[in-house]
Amino acid sequence: MSNQPISRERVHELSEACSADPEGFQITATRLLKEQRRISSFIEENGKELGFVSGQVAMYMLSVSMRVFEGVGGRMKKVNSEDLAAAQRKIRGALPALAPFDADFGARANNWMDRAQPHLLDEVLWALYERPEQTELEAPLDHKQSAMIYLVLWAAIEALDSKWIPPTGWNDELN
Repeated sequence: MSNQPISRERVHELSEACSADPEGFQITATRLLKEQRRISSFIEENGKELGFVSGQVAMYMLSVSMRVFEGVGGRMKKVNSEDLAAAQRKIRGALPALAPFDADFGARANNWMDRAQPHLLDEVLWALYERPEQTELEAPLDHKQSAMIYLVLWAAIEALDSKWIPPTGWNDELN
């Protein structure tokens, strides 16, 4: 069972803080990825299929997602292979309804109800499909690359949520 969702506002605030201080966030991202080596390896393994640029985008988004959990508080246990396998099984069941990997994939994924931390996943979808500004240093991603990045991050966030122990009073307060 998933934890109570982190609010959309809090997710966006913590995500934007990462991009507002790229040099400072680099240190945090490195630490978070080392702490969860199994999940960062999962992204690296899938990154081979995604390609170099898409793999780097997925790794960055993973570190931002991990920072969101950390920013909310509580405790994060280590994700293991079984956690990732369970997340992948859940997502495989959704694939027929989410296919194809076209321009409308983001909208279909956004409307999928059975997702852990839906606001965090919506932030990922926003960054991949809707974000208006793109710098000249950012490589454009095609729809298939964006969908594949989303799917590996969905699995990662499902696994992270299964290991996250929210702060005391989490279910009692508006987060």
